[in-house]
Amino acid sequence: MFKKGEKVQQEFGGQVMKVIGFEPDLIENVVKEWEDEDGTIVKGKFMESQLLPVEDNLDK
Repeated sequence: MFKKGEKVQQEFGGQVMKVIGFEPDLIENVVKEWEDEDGTIVKGKFMESQLLPVEDNLDK
């Protein structure tokens, strides 16, 4: 399981996201946020199985 503050990425690439919380009763239970191309902070929920940890030196 991931930890709050950990950086993750979807298994097929994409933006680096930060874990900001969990909703254990839901299938899509890992809540993350990231910044889009326009600088807007976006939040979303993903299944833990879709995510991979990201090394700090790969952030952005």
